[in-house]
Amino acid sequence: MMPAGLSFEQAPPFGVPLRFFLTAPWFLVLAAALLLWQGPDIFASRWLPATLALTHLLTLGFMAQVMLGALLQMLPVVVGVVVPWPRLTATLIHVPLTLGTLALCIAFLSGTPDWYRGALWLLGPSFGVALTAIHFALWRAPVAGGTVIALRCALGALLVVVGLGLCLGGYVGWGLWLPIVTTTNLHAVWGLVGWTALLVAGVAYQVVPMFQITPSYPRWLSRGFAPLMVTILVAWSIFVLAGWGAAAALTSAVLAIGLAIFAATTLYLLVQRRRKIGDSTLGYWRASMISLLASALLWLAVSWIPALGSTQPAELLLGILPIFGFTVAVINGMLYKIVPFLAWFHLQAQLFQRAKVPTMKRLLPDTAIRRQFWAYLAALLLLLAAALYPAVFTYPAALALGVTGAWLGTNLLGVWRMYRRVVQEGSAGSSAVTQSAVVLDRARSS
Repeated sequence: MMPAGLSFEQAPPFGVPLRFFLTAPWFLVLAAALLLWQGPDIFASRWLPATLALTHLLTLGFMAQVMLGALLQMLPVVVGVVVPWPRLTATLIHVPLTLGTLALCIAFLSGTPDWYRGALWLLGPSFGVALTAIHFALWRAPVAGGTVIALRCALGALLVVVGLGLCLGGYVGWGLWLPIVTTTNLHAVWGLVGWTALLVAGVAYQVVPMFQITPSYPRWLSRGFAPLMVTILVAWSIFVLAGWGAAAALTSAVLAIGLAIFAATTLYLLVQRRRKIGDSTLGYWRASMISLLASALLWLAVSWIPALGSTQPAELLLGILPIFGFTVAVINGMLYKIVPFLAWFHLQAQLFQRAKVPTMKRLLPDTAIRRQFWAYLAALLLLLAAALYPAVFTYPAALALGVTGAWLGTNLLGVWRMYRRVVQEGSAGSSAVTQSAVVLDRARSS
């Protein structure tokens, strides 16, 4: 049975989102390799080239891969609009995004302007295609509900993030003058709050009630949260650029409160689950929302105690909690729902009444999901500890990060392999039946 309110007739081919989903986990493995290579020194400052490379392996390599792939899948199904030429669009986004992320990380580590230029020539067109195709589809949505409103706001924020990122790339690649610290802070906040948090919120309005069997989000939150956050983000940016410190601190605190409200509401809804049997992905949602709530509270403290924000551990925690704690957790959990469901759905469509289709739990058993969650949780706790005591916890954190990324990637590859095997067996069985029917018809005619 299909979840109510979804239109799977317009779903793109399985390979459109799957290429993003299968690529993303291995960027976590690359991040772990970089952490092992650099050691505790990587936690010395958020401005170190290796730290910036590590950050972008997570944000571009893992987060953006899955988020853009999920949008290509969600828009036809949830919003009811089709992204034009889905296979071509996916290729024009996925290939330069993957190569551009690698080029950017090499640029950070080498400091060579040519690598920055190459990364911009790859990432610019990738995000250009994504923004054009997704905006074109999203603004044709027949009904502007809470999810559509949040996605429109998130895509608008992504436009700001990409623009600021290209300017930062121009600073190091072509010598473009910029207030580098201010621009970097704007880039980070618009990326984590405007693009990431609002996109997660828009998706959560659909998938939390659907998959976790909770009450719906309050209407005032689902329709008002994203526009209000974008408005405050714009005001905060103006105050930061104008140098109005008190006003910037006030709006920064309001942003933190908004994130805390969304996180607390989601945690409350998860407590109200109508299904008493524990869901295998519930731990990811809880870890994600607790991390977002902790991020918001720490950001609120930093807004009003500037001396706290200038300490190195606080800066690092404000990166680890929202990136690896909030976003990686929720993406990890959603991948475990999306990929098996899409495999099952496309098998049903291709092999209807021709072969037995495995259940979602056979495609990806709950045991594998739960075990990988404990690896993720260990990586999160060790990364948080490494921000405070890098000499002790950096290498264990790197190993745990590598394990969780490889485990996630292996689990998703397992779904894909079973999908291919079932398709091949079903096609072979269908061909055998057809050949038998032909032989029988010839025998009868003779």
